[in-house]
Amino acid sequence: MKVTQEKLPASQIGLEIEITPEMSKNAYEQVIQKYVRSANIPGFRKGKVPRQILIQRLGRNHIKAMALDNLINDCLEKAREQEQINAIGQFDLVTQFEELVKDFEPGKEMVFSAKVDVEPEAKVNDYKGLVVKAEEAKYDPAQVDEFLEERRSEKATLIPVEGRAAQLGDVGIVDFEGILSSETEGEEPKEVPGGKAQDFQMELKEGQFIPGFIDGVVGMNLEETKEISVQFPEEYGEAELAGKPAVFTMTLKELKEKELPELDDDFAQEISEFETLAELRQFLEKKFTKEKEEQTKQNKEIAIVDELVTHLEVELPETLIKNEVIQMLNQSAMELSQYGIDVKELFSSDRLPEMEERSRPEAIERLKRDWAIKTVAKEESIEVDEEEIVAESAKVIEQLQGKDVDPYRLREVVTEDLLKEKTIKWLEENGTVELVPEGTLTQDSEIDGTTETPVETESESEIYEATETIVEVEAEPVATVENPH
Repeated sequence: MKVTQEKLPASQIGLEIEITPEMSKNAYEQVIQKYVRSANIPGFRKGKVPRQILIQRLGRNHIKAMALDNLINDCLEKAREQEQINAIGQFDLVTQFEELVKDFEPGKEMVFSAKVDVEPEAKVNDYKGLVVKAEEAKYDPAQVDEFLEERRSEKATLIPVEGRAAQLGDVGIVDFEGILSSETEGEEPKEVPGGKAQDFQMELKEGQFIPGFIDGVVGMNLEETKEISVQFPEEYGEAELAGKPAVFTMTLKELKEKELPELDDDFAQEISEFETLAELRQFLEKKFTKEKEEQTKQNKEIAIVDELVTHLEVELPETLIKNEVIQMLNQSAMELSQYGIDVKELFSSDRLPEMEERSRPEAIERLKRDWAIKTVAKEESIEVDEEEIVAESAKVIEQLQGKDVDPYRLREVVTEDLLKEKTIKWLEENGTVELVPEGTLTQDSEIDGTTETPVETESESEIYEATETIVEVEAEPVATVENPH
């Protein structure tokens, strides 16, 4: 067997494999002998069926196809080992299998071609001395007051309202039904999916629902029925509703206002483990200060990695992209299922292709960030010690509080996260990060249309084993031929 290797675009390797006459003959004979031993044909004892009778009954093309299938798989596996190809995903034949069967003749030489995705060759240029800007998140004492006011609102007593119209801050009990506005004349109106409810309790608070929904309720009187015209945002999560106009028929059945509890020590004891309001405030100050410090750290990491990606040269193979998309969807499905959402309906077979396509850009960006970091780590010989892996794994297991853990996946996730953290720290130490006031870069990104991309950390759902497959899609196999409460 002779193998000729060719480098192809998009991190693929092409193979041209020459099959010897002896190999083609042996493959054909092996299939016939297998059928001779196992075939049950009336009038003949098992294992005693004449060769020509067997060929007539099965058909020569069927036997050729079986022989060629076995031969191709065997040759591809040997070629992968012989040429030391770091394959990911499955080999693809360049020529249709049916065409190869027509040309295949036992005892004669044959040539076929295949291609396969391989690990990409990544390069990061000029990564030493990166200069970036990151927003510095600072603690604002108003955060404590806002937190306490939110808790007061949650603990409020609802008092029935009579003699006035609904206003912001009230709580209403409503019936509503949404109809999508017809886009063409004569078209039958359609119901808004999930847009119908009875005795629905809603707080009249800005930003709670789609634009115009709350504004339409404000000013309504008890027992009043009103039509409210709205338009779903262009970026709405459900593609079938995004940007669509709709009309909701709303009936206000009950109206209540909130009576807030006193902000005192008794309130502090009710919502926390602290005895006094002063102790609770002190705790919250420390908590929010630490959160802002962590946010600043994350902002720096985001800025460094985003800049690093601009220095990356890599051709991502399709298999990696597809696997990343599927991993993202599976993770989303698992997280949604924890909230009681019927993900099998949400991730139905007719919706899945569109969801995969919409997830593709993010998957590519995630892969670029991963490869940029891995490439720098390799160049600078940045490694993770066994002691670090063991210590961090113990922390994660403690945080998961007795959940079933896949030890191999846990080790993989912990190692990746530690390597990412150490590499970003190295880049920060060997570069310059300028801290700017919070909101500065956000405003700039809104003007030029760019957005910051978070540096992902693995969620718990990726570490412990799921009890059932939620999204019934599979990734390509790797290297195969087949406090306050």
